[in-house]
Amino acid sequence: MVKVAIAGGTSNVALEVIDALCAANKHEILLLSRKDVPSIETRPGVSWAKTDYLDVRQLVDLMRGTHTLLSFVVTQTDPNDITQKNLITAVVEAGVKRFAPSEWTLSSFEHMPWYAGKAEIRQYLKDLNRERTVLEYCLFLPGLFTNYLTHPYKSAKHFNSFEMHIDFDRRRALIMEGSEDDRITLTTAQDFAQIVARAVEYEGEWPVLGGIKGTEITIGELLKLGERVRGAPFNVERLKADDLKAGIVKASWLPSVEHSGTQSEQMVAFISMLTAGMLLGTSSGALNVSDEWNRVFPEYHFTSADGFLAKAWMGKP
Repeated sequence: MVKVAIAGGTSNVALEVIDALCAANKHEILLLSRKDVPSIETRPGVSWAKTDYLDVRQLVDLMRGTHTLLSFVVTQTDPNDITQKNLITAVVEAGVKRFAPSEWTLSSFEHMPWYAGKAEIRQYLKDLNRERTVLEYCLFLPGLFTNYLTHPYKSAKHFNSFEMHIDFDRRRALIMEGSEDDRITLTTAQDFAQIVARAVEYEGEWPVLGGIKGTEITIGELLKLGERVRGAPFNVERLKADDLKAGIVKASWLPSVEHSGTQSEQMVAFISMLTAGMLLGTSSGALNVSDEWNRVFPEYHFTSADGFLAKAWMGKP
């Protein structure tokens, strides 16, 4: 049994991991949050602490006796990465053994400026350990959560999806010209949470690069899978790389992230950037991850994208 602290413990991805840790019933769990501490906590072994992450001395005191800190801080809302840098300073001073920065995503961030904060923390940790190992840490990388492809239907207890450029619901897709053979990794949020929970218990040294590979699949294979489980052809629009590099998405539709169905001009510009970045990132290999944790836990049986999506879409209109 160890003490596990979780920063950003109210995010939907964090909640999937917390459930897996609670189900193991082996650890003391401290949830750090900017929100008010709930008056009632019914999960055994779970406690809360309110913090704004700015007072390093407070963070050091909170971290004393902690074995592992998992960060789920939203880097896009953390200017200059102050929150995670303060957490790193605190865990080093408090003698925390392990740290997982707020990654939970892709192998690289090429063409994805919205992940600049994650890239900066990667370099920050690398520099920290340049002369000697100051802090054991791991970049947990599951690729793309398979659960995105069940949108708008919920396919995990907590994980919230949004519409993607490959849209199973409306049987349509935006891809880059010539990208059918590009490979991506799909991992369910459930498998991801189970692997992170097992990693907390793992007695060996954490790998710095921690790929979690559910299913490796090409874009062409994914489109065929979509047509098979949805029972009809997809309308596929192939976009030119030069346009995407210029930030131009010449398509008849864009993914929607607003429930109203209407999107401001600013939001359309952001979604265009997001879509272009994801398509270019796919081509550069950013969505395909390595398999370090698969090799650490060879007995773990991952859910295939084929089986998961077939079940999720069974009976859906």
